[in-house]
Amino acid sequence: MNDAYLHRAALVCGDNAMAAMAQRRVILFGCGGVGSWCAEGLVRSGICRLTIVDSDCVCPSNINRQLMATHSTIGQPKVEAMRQRLLDINPTADIDARQLRFTDATADAFDLDTYDYVIDAIDSLRDKALLILRATRSRARLFASMGAALKMDPTRIRVAEFWRVEGDPLARALRNRFKTDHTLPRRKFLCVYSDERRQNQPTATINPDIEAAHDCQAAQARQPNGSLAHITAIFGMTLAGLVIKDIVGKSSQSE
Repeated sequence: MNDAYLHRAALVCGDNAMAAMAQRRVILFGCGGVGSWCAEGLVRSGICRLTIVDSDCVCPSNINRQLMATHSTIGQPKVEAMRQRLLDINPTADIDARQLRFTDATADAFDLDTYDYVIDAIDSLRDKALLILRATRSRARLFASMGAALKMDPTRIRVAEFWRVEGDPLARALRNRFKTDHTLPRRKFLCVYSDERRQNQPTATINPDIEAAHDCQAAQARQPNGSLAHITAIFGMTLAGLVIKDIVGKSSQSE
Protein backbone atom coordinates (compact mmCIF):
# COMPACT_ATOMS: atom_id res chain seq x y z
CA MET A 1 0.00 0.00 0.00
CA ASN A 2 1.10 3.56 -0.67
CA ASP A 3 1.31 4.89 2.89
CA ALA A 4 1.85 8.49 1.85
CA TYR A 5 -1.12 9.40 4.03
CA LEU A 6 1.12 8.75 7.05
CA HIS A 7 3.94 11.06 5.89
CA ARG A 8 2.96 13.94 8.16
CA ALA A 9 2.46 11.64 11.12
CA ALA A 10 5.97 10.30 10.56
CA LEU A 11 7.37 13.84 10.57
CA VAL A 12 6.02 14.22 14.13
CA CYS A 13 6.51 10.73 15.52
CA GLY A 14 9.56 9.43 13.68
CA ASP A 15 10.05 6.32 11.57
CA ASN A 16 10.70 3.97 14.48
CA ALA A 17 7.45 4.94 16.17
CA MET A 18 5.51 4.58 12.93
CA ALA A 19 6.93 1.08 12.50
CA ALA A 20 5.90 0.27 16.07
CA MET A 21 2.38 1.61 15.53
CA ALA A 22 1.95 -0.67 12.55
CA GLN A 23 2.71 -3.67 14.77
CA ARG A 24 0.92 -2.83 18.02
CA ARG A 25 -2.39 -4.58 18.68
CA VAL A 26 -5.19 -2.45 20.10
CA ILE A 27 -8.66 -3.52 21.23
CA LEU A 28 -11.40 -0.91 21.66
CA PHE A 29 -14.57 -1.69 23.60
CA GLY A 30 -17.45 0.60 22.64
CA CYS A 31 -17.92 2.17 19.21
CA GLY A 32 -20.27 4.97 20.18
CA GLY A 33 -19.83 8.69 20.70
CA VAL A 34 -16.35 8.29 22.22
CA GLY A 35 -15.13 5.02 20.75
CA SER A 36 -15.88 5.81 17.11
CA TRP A 37 -13.70 8.92 17.17
CA CYS A 38 -10.98 7.04 19.01
CA ALA A 39 -10.91 4.34 16.32
CA GLU A 40 -10.63 6.98 13.61
CA GLY A 41 -7.78 8.75 15.40
CA LEU A 42 -5.88 5.52 15.85
CA VAL A 43 -6.06 4.39 12.22
CA ARG A 44 -5.35 7.84 10.81
CA SER A 45 -2.23 7.94 13.00
CA GLY A 46 -0.84 4.60 11.87
CA ILE A 47 -2.42 1.88 14.01
CA CYS A 48 -2.98 -1.04 11.64
CA ARG A 49 -4.12 -3.86 13.93
CA LEU A 50 -7.34 -2.84 15.65
CA THR A 51 -10.19 -4.85 17.15
CA ILE A 52 -13.46 -2.95 17.67
CA VAL A 53 -16.19 -4.36 19.92
CA ASP A 54 -19.80 -3.17 20.17
CA SER A 55 -23.13 -5.00 20.09
CA ASP A 56 -25.37 -2.14 18.92
CA CYS A 57 -26.67 -0.99 15.56
CA VAL A 58 -26.74 2.58 14.26
CA CYS A 59 -29.86 4.54 15.25
CA PRO A 60 -31.06 8.03 14.24
CA SER A 61 -30.24 9.33 17.73
CA ASN A 62 -26.58 8.39 17.17
CA ILE A 63 -26.14 10.80 14.26
CA ASN A 64 -25.47 13.86 16.41
CA ARG A 65 -22.21 12.48 17.85
CA GLN A 66 -21.07 9.11 16.46
CA LEU A 67 -18.59 9.22 13.61
CA MET A 68 -19.96 6.40 11.44
CA ALA A 69 -23.62 7.26 12.13
CA THR A 70 -25.31 8.78 9.09
CA HIS A 71 -28.72 8.32 7.51
CA SER A 72 -27.18 5.81 5.10
CA THR A 73 -25.84 3.60 7.94
CA ILE A 74 -28.98 3.44 10.10
CA GLY A 75 -29.69 -0.16 11.03
CA GLN A 76 -26.16 -1.37 10.33
CA PRO A 77 -24.04 -2.87 13.12
CA LYS A 78 -21.87 -0.05 14.43
CA VAL A 79 -18.70 -2.11 14.20
CA GLU A 80 -19.34 -2.99 10.56
CA ALA A 81 -20.08 0.60 9.57
CA MET A 82 -16.95 1.68 11.42
CA ARG A 83 -14.86 -1.08 9.88
CA GLN A 84 -15.79 0.00 6.36
CA ARG A 85 -14.85 3.59 7.14
CA LEU A 86 -11.51 2.58 8.64
CA LEU A 87 -10.68 0.38 5.65
CA ASP A 88 -11.43 3.34 3.39
CA ILE A 89 -8.68 5.17 5.29
CA ASN A 90 -6.23 2.25 5.22
CA PRO A 91 -7.37 -0.62 2.97
CA THR A 92 -4.62 -2.91 4.27
CA ALA A 93 -5.40 -2.43 7.96
CA ASP A 94 -6.38 -5.47 10.00
CA ILE A 95 -9.73 -4.37 11.43
CA ASP A 96 -11.45 -7.09 13.48
CA ALA A 97 -15.09 -6.07 13.99
CA ARG A 98 -16.91 -7.99 16.73
CA GLN A 99 -20.61 -7.39 17.28
CA LEU A 100 -20.56 -8.42 20.91
CA ARG A 101 -21.19 -6.95 24.32
CA PHE A 102 -18.42 -7.40 26.89
CA THR A 103 -20.08 -9.17 29.84
CA ASP A 104 -19.41 -11.94 32.33
CA ALA A 105 -20.71 -14.36 29.71
CA THR A 106 -18.45 -13.13 26.87
CA ALA A 107 -15.33 -11.89 28.70
CA ASP A 108 -13.41 -15.14 28.20
CA ALA A 109 -13.80 -14.74 24.42
CA PHE A 110 -11.26 -11.91 24.61
CA ASP A 111 -7.65 -12.81 25.35
CA LEU A 112 -6.49 -9.39 26.51
CA ASP A 113 -2.94 -10.67 26.95
CA THR A 114 -2.61 -10.79 23.16
CA TYR A 115 -3.06 -7.01 22.92
CA ASP A 116 -0.73 -4.15 23.67
CA TYR A 117 -3.50 -1.67 24.51
CA VAL A 118 -7.06 -1.94 25.79
CA ILE A 119 -9.33 1.07 25.40
CA ASP A 120 -12.52 1.26 27.47
CA ALA A 121 -15.35 3.31 25.98
CA ILE A 122 -18.17 1.25 27.52
CA ASP A 123 -21.37 2.82 28.94
CA SER A 124 -22.60 0.12 31.31
CA LEU A 125 -21.22 0.44 34.84
CA ARG A 126 -21.23 -3.33 35.38
CA ASP A 127 -19.48 -4.15 32.11
CA LYS A 128 -17.05 -1.26 32.49
CA ALA A 129 -16.01 -2.41 35.95
CA LEU A 130 -15.48 -5.94 34.67
CA LEU A 131 -13.34 -4.75 31.77
CA ILE A 132 -11.20 -2.59 34.05
CA LEU A 133 -10.56 -5.51 36.39
CA ARG A 134 -9.72 -7.86 33.51
CA ALA A 135 -7.55 -5.35 31.64
CA THR A 136 -5.49 -4.38 34.69
CA ARG A 137 -4.73 -8.05 35.23
CA SER A 138 -3.47 -8.47 31.66
CA ARG A 139 -0.20 -7.45 30.03
CA ALA A 140 -1.97 -4.74 28.02
CA ARG A 141 -1.98 -1.09 28.99
CA LEU A 142 -5.46 0.29 29.71
CA PHE A 143 -6.85 3.72 28.90
CA ALA A 144 -10.47 4.47 29.87
CA SER A 145 -13.14 7.04 29.16
CA MET A 146 -15.27 8.34 31.98
CA GLY A 147 -18.55 10.20 31.44
CA ALA A 148 -18.87 12.50 28.42
CA ALA A 149 -22.63 13.07 28.78
CA LEU A 150 -24.14 16.44 29.68
CA LYS A 151 -20.86 18.25 29.07
CA MET A 152 -20.46 21.37 26.95
CA ASP A 153 -17.11 23.01 27.73
CA PRO A 154 -14.18 21.40 25.86
CA THR A 155 -11.64 23.24 28.02
CA ARG A 156 -12.71 21.20 31.06
CA ILE A 157 -11.62 17.84 29.58
CA ARG A 158 -8.77 16.32 31.56
CA VAL A 159 -6.54 13.24 31.84
CA ALA A 160 -5.75 11.75 35.24
CA GLU A 161 -5.07 8.44 36.96
CA PHE A 162 -8.34 6.71 37.86
CA TRP A 163 -8.13 7.26 41.61
CA ARG A 164 -7.37 10.96 41.07
CA VAL A 165 -10.30 11.74 38.75
CA GLU A 166 -12.41 14.49 40.34
CA GLY A 167 -15.88 15.75 39.54
CA ASP A 168 -16.93 12.74 37.44
CA PRO A 169 -19.98 10.74 38.66
CA LEU A 170 -19.06 7.65 36.63
CA ALA A 171 -15.57 7.44 38.12
CA ARG A 172 -17.06 7.89 41.59
CA ALA A 173 -19.60 5.12 40.96
CA LEU A 174 -16.85 2.79 39.73
CA ARG A 175 -14.66 3.46 42.76
CA ASN A 176 -17.61 2.82 45.10
CA ARG A 177 -18.36 -0.44 43.29
CA PHE A 178 -14.77 -1.66 43.54
CA LYS A 179 -14.63 -0.83 47.24
CA THR A 180 -17.99 -2.46 47.97
CA ASP A 181 -16.99 -5.62 46.10
CA HIS A 182 -13.54 -5.61 47.77
CA THR A 183 -12.00 -6.09 44.34
CA LEU A 184 -9.69 -3.37 43.10
CA PRO A 185 -7.93 -2.83 39.77
CA ARG A 186 -4.50 -4.41 39.94
CA ARG A 187 -2.70 -1.50 38.25
CA LYS A 188 -3.13 2.22 37.89
CA PHE A 189 -4.50 3.51 34.58
CA LEU A 190 -5.21 6.84 32.93
CA CYS A 191 -8.71 8.17 32.30
CA VAL A 192 -10.18 10.87 30.09
CA TYR A 193 -12.86 12.85 31.92
CA SER A 194 -14.44 16.27 32.32
CA ASP A 195 -14.69 18.18 35.58
CA GLU A 196 -17.23 20.60 34.13
CA ARG A 197 -19.91 21.79 36.52
CA ARG A 198 -22.57 24.17 35.26
CA GLN A 199 -25.24 25.98 37.22
CA ASN A 200 -28.50 24.00 37.08
CA GLN A 201 -26.74 21.22 35.20
CA PRO A 202 -28.82 18.01 35.20
CA THR A 203 -27.32 14.92 36.79
CA ALA A 204 -26.17 12.22 34.40
CA THR A 205 -28.02 8.93 34.65
CA ILE A 206 -25.69 6.03 35.43
CA ASN A 207 -27.33 2.77 34.47
CA PRO A 208 -25.53 -0.13 36.13
CA ASP A 209 -27.01 -2.69 33.75
CA ILE A 210 -27.36 -1.14 30.30
CA GLU A 211 -28.42 -3.91 27.98
CA ALA A 212 -27.32 -4.28 24.39
CA ALA A 213 -29.87 -3.11 21.83
CA HIS A 214 -29.88 -4.53 18.34
CA ASP A 215 -32.69 -2.29 17.05
CA CYS A 216 -33.46 1.39 17.34
CA GLN A 217 -36.70 0.94 19.30
CA ALA A 218 -34.87 -0.96 22.03
CA ALA A 219 -32.11 1.63 22.13
CA GLN A 220 -34.61 4.45 22.58
CA ALA A 221 -36.06 2.63 25.60
CA ARG A 222 -32.83 3.21 27.50
CA GLN A 223 -32.48 6.14 29.86
CA PRO A 224 -30.65 8.60 27.61
CA ASN A 225 -28.23 11.34 28.58
CA GLY A 226 -27.70 14.35 26.38
CA SER A 227 -24.33 14.61 24.65
CA LEU A 228 -22.58 16.70 22.03
CA ALA A 229 -20.21 15.73 19.22
CA HIS A 230 -17.44 18.16 20.09
CA ILE A 231 -17.17 16.67 23.59
CA THR A 232 -17.36 12.99 22.66
CA ALA A 233 -14.92 13.57 19.79
CA ILE A 234 -12.35 15.17 22.09
CA PHE A 235 -12.73 12.31 24.56
CA GLY A 236 -12.17 9.78 21.79
CA MET A 237 -9.27 11.58 20.16
CA THR A 238 -7.64 12.07 23.55
CA LEU A 239 -7.80 8.31 24.16
CA ALA A 240 -6.20 7.75 20.76
CA GLY A 241 -3.57 10.34 21.63
CA LEU A 242 -2.67 8.52 24.84
CA VAL A 243 -1.97 5.36 22.86
CA ILE A 244 0.09 7.21 20.26
CA LYS A 245 2.02 9.12 22.92
CA ASP A 246 2.85 5.89 24.76
CA ILE A 247 4.10 4.18 21.60
CA VAL A 248 6.21 7.17 20.60
CA GLY A 249 7.68 7.45 24.10
CA LYS A 250 8.65 3.78 24.23
CA SER A 251 10.12 3.95 20.71
CA SER A 252 12.28 6.91 21.71
CA GLN A 253 13.60 5.06 24.76
CA SER A 254 14.62 2.07 22.64
CA GLU A 255 16.65 4.13 20.16
